[in-house]
Amino acid sequence: MPQIPETIHELTVGQLAARSGAAVSALHFYESKGLISSRRTTGNQRRYHRDALRRVAFVRAAQRVGIPLATIREALAELPEERTPTREDWARLSAAWRSELDERINQLNRLRDHLTDCIGCGCLSLDTCVLSNPDDVFGERASGSRLLVERGAAARRAEAPGDRD
Repeated sequence: MPQIPETIHELTVGQLAARSGAAVSALHFYESKGLISSRRTTGNQRRYHRDALRRVAFVRAAQRVGIPLATIREALAELPEERTPTREDWARLSAAWRSELDERINQLNRLRDHLTDCIGCGCLSLDTCVLSNPDDVFGERASGSRLLVERGAAARRAEAPGDRD
């Protein structure tokens, strides 16, 4: 990993990419989403403050555990004066994200456990399909693939007569 002298306070996008392990395109994307920021030189080149290294590390760690970028952006926006997240910030935010992650893990476990229920069917037309009809919320009205027909008919009825070809 290339070392950047302590006397350099601003990094080029290439230096930031090399040091953080993120692709240049990812850094541009992060910037477009408001996760990191840069200033432009007179030659219109991006320059990132050294603190961007920690912000990128923060973003990548949060992404790695499945936190959506919008949630990460909200968390970073809460920091005063766009400061770099600290260890304490990470501890506080990760504790808040833990319940969200636990719920996602539970959902994925339920999906995994019910995945084999649809293998025999193939078209998801079981009376109570746990993938397309979780908790059988439509079971009292109709079952299986008839729901798709009902939805299609409702969509056609919703079209205005002038919209049809």
